[in-house]
Amino acid sequence: MTDPLERLSDAARGAARKVSMPRWMAPMLAKLTHDHFSDPDWIFERKLDGERILALINSDGSVRLMTRNQRQINDSYPEIEEALARQAPPGCILDGEVVAFGDGSTSDFERLQPRMHNTSRKAALKSDVAVYYYLFDCMYISDHNITEVPLRERKNLLREAIAWADPIRFMQHRNEKGEAYLREACESGWEGLIAKEADGPYIHGRAGTWLKFKCNRQQEFVIGGYTEPRGERVGLGALLLGFYRDGDFVYAGKVGTGLDNETLEELHDRLQRDERKTSPFDVGEVKDPTAHFVTPKLVCEVGFSEWTRTDKLRHPRYLGLRRDKEPQQVRREEEQESAP
Repeated sequence: MTDPLERLSDAARGAARKVSMPRWMAPMLAKLTHDHFSDPDWIFERKLDGERILALINSDGSVRLMTRNQRQINDSYPEIEEALARQAPPGCILDGEVVAFGDGSTSDFERLQPRMHNTSRKAALKSDVAVYYYLFDCMYISDHNITEVPLRERKNLLREAIAWADPIRFMQHRNEKGEAYLREACESGWEGLIAKEADGPYIHGRAGTWLKFKCNRQQEFVIGGYTEPRGERVGLGALLLGFYRDGDFVYAGKVGTGLDNETLEELHDRLQRDERKTSPFDVGEVKDPTAHFVTPKLVCEVGFSEWTRTDKLRHPRYLGLRRDKEPQQVRREEEQESAP
């Protein structure tokens, strides 16, 4: 097989560093911005609504699928593990997003939930939820760390290094015209775009050379409690949500929409095990007399229309649990640019 590094320009090849393959490389994270732009020095990729996964293909061809908080989740997506073993070169570290689709071409985080939280490899292979792994970057290949290689060249190398076939897909991008592409994305019902500096390196952490353009507001929250159900509702009434700011757990309001009966009962059973007598919120008062408080361990994804001036959500809708972020890392997205 041809050495993938031969596809790089001389300057880019000089930026590749020969090192032993590491056990882990932290992912690069994007900053949210509302200042959308077009620029010939930037590329624009579709923002998918799925689970961020790093794939580490060892020298013997074995595959580790890892969440960004370093949980190995091969049993959730065995078909992706098997495809990478066939289609990716041994000794590489790849970055991408696992998604499921609802109707049409819109990635659907809720649709992905049964696969994300499945721990049985056998059940996953029998699932009627098809998943796809969109690869958009490569950090290590052919005995070299290539994080200092410019993004365009990393993507070109990635395109040539993989034998592309479903469920492994290449993340296409567009050049320069970010604002026009964002309008198209929003009209198509997508979550938004990721803008990336075309010649930028891969930085382990959050950096201003990757930016999020969002069509709708959506982010993670930590569950700090729940209220009792009313009428014919089962399990629980609403979830009490929070985020962290300067070490304080801030109350962000309640979400009761988007929860079906099965989810209500499952969440009630899980939360009941972590109940506590006192509120976990350091900032903000929960005034509902039926509130039950829990130790904040579970992270969920919530869509909403806007923030109020008092850090509360307007029109929130529950989308599902997340497993790829620790509770203490959850902040208001607009405030997390300086967070680790």
